Amino acid sequence: MRPCPSASLLILAGLWLAGPLAAGPFPAFAAEAGAPAKREAGGQGRDNQGEGRKTGNQKTSDSDDEVDTENLFGFTEGSNTGKRGEQELLLDSVGRFGKRRADAGPSRYRVSNTKFSYQFDPVDNLSIELGLFADARSVRNIADLSDKSYGTFDGASVEFKYRFLKPSDDNPLGLAVELRPRYARVLPVEGQGADIFDMESVLQLDVKLVPDKVWYGSNISVEPTVGRLRGTREVDRSSTFLWSHAVVGRVAENTFLGPELRYLRAYDGAFLNRFEGHAVFLGPALYHRFGEKAFVTLAYAMQVAGHDRDPSYARRAFDLTHFERHAVRVKFGLEF
Repeated sequence: MRPCPSASLLILAGLWLAGPLAAGPFPAFAAEAGAPAKREAGGQGRDNQGEGRKTGNQKTSDSDDEVDTENLFGFTEGSNTGKRGEQELLLDSVGRFGKRRADAGPSRYRVSNTKFSYQFDPVDNLSIELGLFADARSVRNIADLSDKSYGTFDGASVEFKYRFLKPSDDNPLGLAVELRPRYARVLPVEGQGADIFDMESVLQLDVKLVPDKVWYGSNISVEPTVGRLRGTREVDRSSTFLWSHAVVGRVAENTFLGPELRYLRAYDGAFLNRFEGHAVFLGPALYHRFGEKAFVTLAYAMQVAGHDRDPSYARRAFDLTHFERHAVRVKFGLEF
């Protein structure tokens, strides 16, 4: 007996509708229905694991960002800038010791130049620093210098720093440029009163050699200076070129230590006109953080090589006319 076509259609429709409802009694249907859900759950698990790994990498990157490379390298300064709205109070003192004596008697050359400054970051990657300077010195029996012993106010500065390349996990290089216009009242070597204007331009570079462990920093700077000696019409024009390198490593959770090498050239004239002498300085740099808001940078440098083009000192090993034999830097910072 041939079934009625309409009845066959009704039977097929009933089976089609009943199939999903009867998935439980049929293991094959249940497995097929459950498989997509299982794969989706597995995919979601892998996505979560991937996000977890990404979060770990982000923490590492944040940990690197917390290392203030700006103050990490001693005399050399890194490319780091603060985030928008951050502020900082700084005390930065550089001591310079040792010059060529005038005769066989006792001599001393001790000069300290200290900057008190306030630094703020109006936007990300840009910092502005306002500074006041004090100069204190004690000079006795030094060749070509008058005996002096005093302390005085030594002018003010405004510093603008912009970081245009920020380090990351993919790019370990940080790069910044800083301009440091300054007015000073004392010639830095002679200690004579003057009205001095200089504009130091610094290219600051740092590289994470080993993430969160070892950093390299380098500076290249040119500093033209023009000054008029007080009480006279005599104008003093000079310029200095600097190229420095430092490598520091993390020796404790908040302590970093490493060597620093600096090469300086002195010129007569404001635009590196006539070369007069050069010096190489070598010494250690130490950086330590006290919690999250305070730090100290300590650095020592000794002149290990140099030459003065003055014929009177042609046979001498160092340039002690334009540079000192020893230098010390102590820098404290408080962030808020």
